[in-house]
Amino acid sequence: MILIVDSGSTKSDWIAVDKNGKQLLEKIRTSGINPAILSEKKLRKILKKSEALSEHKKDVSHVFFYGAGCGTEKPKQLLKGILEDFFVNAEITVDEDTMAAVYSTINTPTEAAVVCILGTGSNCSYFDGTNLHQRVKSLGWSLMDDASGNYYGKQLIRDYYFNKMPEAIRVAMADKYNLEADYIKYNIYKQPNPNAFLASFAEFMFLNKDSEYIQNLIKNGIRLFANNMIMQYKEELKTVPVHFAGSIAFFAKDEILAVAKEMNFTVGNFTRRPIEGLAKFHTNDLD
Repeated sequence: MILIVDSGSTKSDWIAVDKNGKQLLEKIRTSGINPAILSEKKLRKILKKSEALSEHKKDVSHVFFYGAGCGTEKPKQLLKGILEDFFVNAEITVDEDTMAAVYSTINTPTEAAVVCILGTGSNCSYFDGTNLHQRVKSLGWSLMDDASGNYYGKQLIRDYYFNKMPEAIRVAMADKYNLEADYIKYNIYKQPNPNAFLASFAEFMFLNKDSEYIQNLIKNGIRLFANNMIMQYKEELKTVPVHFAGSIAFFAKDEILAVAKEMNFTVGNFTRRPIEGLAKFHTNDLD
């Protein structure tokens, strides 16, 4: 049994497959496993708390773990040791979450590509076939994350309050969401995960994509992301495709293709959920 894990700070999704990529169990969900912010005791507790993981832990031959907080060596090694103690018969691989997007979109293990993540947040990296290169350090959701779910949520709320959206769209948005100022400020400034709160509004765009206003909103965000992030790799773009991972990218495929044509870069693959592509990637070369 092979376990593949896509973990953030709030939740972790685990899928179990055989060497041919066939799913063996229902998807397992645990609390987020972030070794950069959680203690060793807490990390071990999360694993033990899962009945499904505990029941099958001796059957696991490989664990491929991709997660937030795994981009630096110390927390990465901490988690690797904990997983080795829990899955006693397994070979353990721990890597940063960005690599999940890379491996789930590239066509071959050594394909070079620019890989973008457009989900709750956004990111863009260059994979040279062996190593990952990033030319912009992220300053987080409030200063960066162009074309992400939280970016679009913020733009929708701003346009609603500045009266810069068509009346029909404004009415539809008010019908779907609580847009009272106190409610919005409470969730942004006094609750955890304000980026996820803002991203929850992004669904509205894709339910109203027939609106010219919405189409322009989506394209403008993608243009901003492309100018600030994708164009960091101008030389590489002459020879490699740009792949996209994440729900925002998946549902904005048409707009991404349109912007790519404007800006003259080649779009490759789209994957909505990286964890699904990871199963294929990791089972291709296993005996």
